[in-house]
Amino acid sequence: RCPRPALPVLRWLPRYSRAWLPLDLLAGLAVGLTTVPQALAYAELAGLPLQYGLYSSFMGCFVYCFLGTAKDLTLGPTAIMSLLVSSYAFHEPVYAVLLAFLSGCIQLAMGLLHLGFLLDFISCPVIKGFTSAASITISFNQIKNILGLQGIPRQFFLQVYETLRRIGETRAGDAVLGLTCLAVLAGLRAMKSHLPQAAPAESLAVRISYLIVWISATARNALVVLFAGLVAYSFQVMGSQPFRLTGSIPRGLPAFRPPRFSLAAPNGTVPFLSVVQDMGVGLAVVPLMGLLETIAIAKAFASQNGYRIDPDQELLALGIANVLGSFVSSYPITGSFGRTAVNAQSGVCTPAGGLVTGALVLLSLAYLTSLFYYIPKAALAAVIISAVVPMFDAGIFRTLWRVKRLDLVPLCVTFLLCFWEVQYGIVAGVLVSGILLLYSIARPPMKVSEGAVLLVQPGSSLHFPAVEHLRDSVCSRALAASPPRSVILDCCHISSIDYTVVVGLAELLQELRRHGLSLAFCGLKDPVLQVLLSADLEGFQHFPSCEEAEQCGGAELGGSGAEPFTGTAEST
Repeated sequence: RCPRPALPVLRWLPRYSRAWLPLDLLAGLAVGLTTVPQALAYAELAGLPLQYGLYSSFMGCFVYCFLGTAKDLTLGPTAIMSLLVSSYAFHEPVYAVLLAFLSGCIQLAMGLLHLGFLLDFISCPVIKGFTSAASITISFNQIKNILGLQGIPRQFFLQVYETLRRIGETRAGDAVLGLTCLAVLAGLRAMKSHLPQAAPAESLAVRISYLIVWISATARNALVVLFAGLVAYSFQVMGSQPFRLTGSIPRGLPAFRPPRFSLAAPNGTVPFLSVVQDMGVGLAVVPLMGLLETIAIAKAFASQNGYRIDPDQELLALGIANVLGSFVSSYPITGSFGRTAVNAQSGVCTPAGGLVTGALVLLSLAYLTSLFYYIPKAALAAVIISAVVPMFDAGIFRTLWRVKRLDLVPLCVTFLLCFWEVQYGIVAGVLVSGILLLYSIARPPMKVSEGAVLLVQPGSSLHFPAVEHLRDSVCSRALAASPPRSVILDCCHISSIDYTVVVGLAELLQELRRHGLSLAFCGLKDPVLQVLLSADLEGFQHFPSCEEAEQCGGAELGGSGAEPFTGTAEST
């Protein structure tokens, strides 16, 4: 067999079919019409000039075409990543671009070192708590633009207070336009979800009607922004302007240059180390959340469409996209669920659809930025709210209550603390999940059966935090019995042990021998048996099965002077 090409593009390009080309073109165009208005809206959410949203939207498309392994996935700015950038870049473009570079380097290193398994320690309740809280905070963050308010602070609780206090200052034009855009977006979303598939046997008129409705629903963000811009332009021509507009956006493509590693300030220069210190925990949160979003989305769509992805290759693709993106003034990007869904529903066949999306963004930067002046901020706010509302999963609370109530603890901790600061919520949720995980390791379930001997069966592998619990449980039950009984330790669920466990088992053997009792092992797997034999434990006895151990238990296991077993047991 021929070796698999190292470069993912070489796995599909040599067998590219002409039949795939129109589908890839259509999907790339549909995603591009979604990307451009969302890019402007997400830059507003990140607290950056709007052109940075477009700067962040094309490099990921080009890089992923060559290095990605999921045909549906699209990389670019997202609501979650924009919220994090707002928290750690302090609305300063230099910080945002440098954060993209450093995040890309971290992601690239993780891919090269195969460290993607670290993402497995972020549990589903933590992710759900974060995304649900982010949905609320991002939505409320845009209420000020829907109402036309200015000077609202960034912190969530202050936002709520100031918005409610100043609600009387609402601009009627912005409020009416924003609510109208929200209603139209919700209607088009519902229309698309209930749109029946047009059968090939239908008449041409029916199929054309279906195509028109599908395109309108798919490109709903672009249509709403275009409609709002035309309304705003009409008012401008008539000499009045009831809306707050986006304003001027620099025309042209960004210069290709490395990110700046220092920041010019009025009283001097902020050096690189100070910038890194300012970013703080963001240098861990941003790359990890970027990886988490990308891998989760890629796995979801790969499973749905029947193909497999390479997680380490996905890390490399995202890392390289962020590093190269920082050279064109991009802020951190990641996988976008909404645009990936559009890509998949459009019938994309290969990652080549990203080339069309990237080209459309570049054309917008080169020729259309003057038209973006008339886009009302209320319309962009409606686009953001429409994108993030589905992220709130109210059903997860009911599901966890029914499945495992203890998982509600990290969910609620993450959810509540994210309203204070995003990083505190994520870190606290991971810590709580870690504590629950460590507790289950330190206190494995023990099944105890009483008979002629005491049969103890740990429910999982033994690691050093659990050895004291095992000793206390065995000794207390064995000595409390009347008369005291010897012990058989059923190790059928134990696949590995460490040195601390070996020391604890040696002490347990000695303690039982002092009381005239014995301890035997049964069901040991080969790796565990080899470790115990190498430790040369005094009085160590092993039976292949618990039945044989119980048969020998009454006669030979009970006394301290038992003869060594042969054939059915091993002793040292």
